[in-house]
Amino acid sequence: MSEQGHHAAEASPVEQRVAALEALLTERGLVPDGFIEEVTRRYESQVGPMNGAKVVARAWVDPAYRQRLLADGTTAIAELGFGGPEGAHMVVVENTPAVHNVIVCTLCSCYPWPVLGLPPAWYKDPPYRARMVREPRALLAEMGCGLPEETEVRVWDSSAEVRYLVLPQRPPGTGALAEPELAGQVTRDSMIGVARL
Repeated sequence: MSEQGHHAAEASPVEQRVAALEALLTERGLVPDGFIEEVTRRYESQVGPMNGAKVVARAWVDPAYRQRLLADGTTAIAELGFGGPEGAHMVVVENTPAVHNVIVCTLCSCYPWPVLGLPPAWYKDPPYRARMVREPRALLAEMGCGLPEETEVRVWDSSAEVRYLVLPQRPPGTGALAEPELAGQVTRDSMIGVARL
């Protein structure tokens, strides 16, 4: 299931107001046409997830940090300067060959903004939220993340009280890469659990 495969729900009143404000700003020449969409896209897919990628890369190269991260995600993430609202209580779950973790928020779209930036549109869609709980393996396969039958899938439900970050498995063949290069290997989707590296 891709973002294009989702049928957008009717815009909420807040979304309608945001769209009206954006149209007004564009109409009056205060922002160029497409500027807001481009900033949002970049923050969603590039700028925002870079924080989480730094956390993951540090965990891959520093075993002591990895232990702290898995024991107390909030404190370990704060060591790298990330935290605050929407990230005040972070739990990090680790993917292994035997277990694949995936994150969802069944009630709304709780998301760890300090480490992942803006949530992707599909994360907020009711079909994703419902199906990831009911049939995670099938939905993951549709999203391009096929898993061996013997791999256990664990679904973690984010809430206003606790948000999750997946620590993906380090990709094979990256043993010689330095921490900044490793961070460049990490994707937002791998930290949600809908992709493998």
